[in-house]
Amino acid sequence: MKKNRFILIDCVNNRRIYIEGREDEPFLSTNKGNIDFKDIHEAEWGAVLKTHLGHPYRIIEVDLNDFIMHGLQRETQIIYPKDSSYICSYLSLKNGDKVFECGCGSGALTMAMANIVAPDGKIYCYERKKRFIELAEKNLQFQNLIDFVTVKERDIETEDIDENDFDAAFVDVKEPWLILRKVSNSLKNGRKLGILVPTVNQIIEVLNELKRIKHFDIQVKEIFIREFKTIPDRVRPDDRMVAHTGFLIFSRKGL
Repeated sequence: MKKNRFILIDCVNNRRIYIEGREDEPFLSTNKGNIDFKDIHEAEWGAVLKTHLGHPYRIIEVDLNDFIMHGLQRETQIIYPKDSSYICSYLSLKNGDKVFECGCGSGALTMAMANIVAPDGKIYCYERKKRFIELAEKNLQFQNLIDFVTVKERDIETEDIDENDFDAAFVDVKEPWLILRKVSNSLKNGRKLGILVPTVNQIIEVLNELKRIKHFDIQVKEIFIREFKTIPDRVRPDDRMVAHTGFLIFSRKGL
């Protein structure tokens, strides 16, 4: 079976190479030698393939996390899996949920949420920039998640939200405090709202507005993940890490 999207893991240093859209070439060139594409297509997932120089690579299938981190076409800063996984968990998303999202960007969080609420749920995403909508929809199609997402070109600072009774909502825009009342009105009572902002100044504006619209159980979080080298003889933290990506604010709709 032809493989048009896969990852090669270097068996020596554990580094990953994301490959997409090159299945018609005769061989795949790496800095450790070439691998015949015929061998790639015939290999089972998890098999070890060697280059013509004898260097071993393991071939694995691309999952959602791999696609978001390595294959996602992007024009914006994405919400990384370290944050999106926590967002989905804290919002208590499950199959069948109806979720509102404002600001889809390149669609990274949209995909993570759609993957959970499918097949019976739906993400309703409002985005004011057409080029972001087109990019997000393209990425969603790559992961076969487009059927579980409705994207609308809409600026809810000046326009209304068509739907209501959402099970959860998430906002990722420059000035979220300007639209929180509208978003809150579309939520079911007691359900959770999540917001991402990159600066402390924005946190203050959001907190003030959440108090005004009678939200409760308000929490502000920042998530860090430090990876470790997995070589048994010298286990230690990696030299580099993704540090600050954004502050997460959560609350519940009150009466």
